[in-house]
Amino acid sequence: MADDVESRAVELDIRGKKRVFDVDDPVLPDWVDEEALKSGDFPYNKKLKEEEYVEDLEKLQVELVKVQFWLQATGKRVMALFEGRDAAGKGGAISASSAHMNPRLARVVALTKPTDREAGQWYFQRYVAQFPTAGEFVLFDRSWYNRAGVEPVMGFCTPKQYEDFLAQAPQVEKVIAHEGIFFFKFYLDIGREMQLKRFHDRRHDPLKVWKLSSMDIAALTKWGDYSEKRDRMLKETHTEYAPWTVIHANDKRRARLNLIRHMLKSIDYDGKDKDAIGKPDDKIIGSGPGFLK
Repeated sequence: MADDVESRAVELDIRGKKRVFDVDDPVLPDWVDEEALKSGDFPYNKKLKEEEYVEDLEKLQVELVKVQFWLQATGKRVMALFEGRDAAGKGGAISASSAHMNPRLARVVALTKPTDREAGQWYFQRYVAQFPTAGEFVLFDRSWYNRAGVEPVMGFCTPKQYEDFLAQAPQVEKVIAHEGIFFFKFYLDIGREMQLKRFHDRRHDPLKVWKLSSMDIAALTKWGDYSEKRDRMLKETHTEYAPWTVIHANDKRRARLNLIRHMLKSIDYDGKDKDAIGKPDDKIIGSGPGFLK
């Protein structure tokens, strides 16, 4: 199973130092382990304690269930998309958000490579088909923003397709806002050493190895390319009606709690318990490209 993953050691430029990283080596290099949590200027030197995380998460999940009842009663719709580098924690954040909601009304959308027919459609078409109906809460594990990051970096789209996307995305999202859909765009940002640590964890955990793909391996040497595309994506598509919410996600626990708090604070649903929701941590969560500076 793990042997199906292409393996290779790569030389990386980490803040001016040449480092060799071999994801197949069972021993995680010290320079990765020691720097992982604080990489990317993460503001905390320790992860949130599990006991505190579990206690707060349960309170927030109770509120999410209230949101779902409110959606059913009012016919309102919620849509959240989760973007970020590979291993940023998108799937875990989605799982934490949807764990106790009715799966018939809370859908996770993780689209695969487009079929030949879909490839001939308007780019946004297959995503629009997944938008929520009345009473639904839809969570996108990656989204149309593949065309702003993975596709141009890996050469899966033309320069014209990339530029057309950046021009069209704000227009599409303006329609979403006009429709009255509660729309959240989350970008989970992690440091380079944290990404390497998570790749290594995946490679050597038999329960997680399926998560490590050839695309992940290919991305190892493209950190700068992804950063450039991320910065332009946030700049071009961060709007008043569809803003990006950026989260420092080296600590998955803090990331999950804060993105759920953000959604709950943004929706005026019946029975809302503001004390249970608490306050978002402005060291962890912020708005738009400026939060990454």
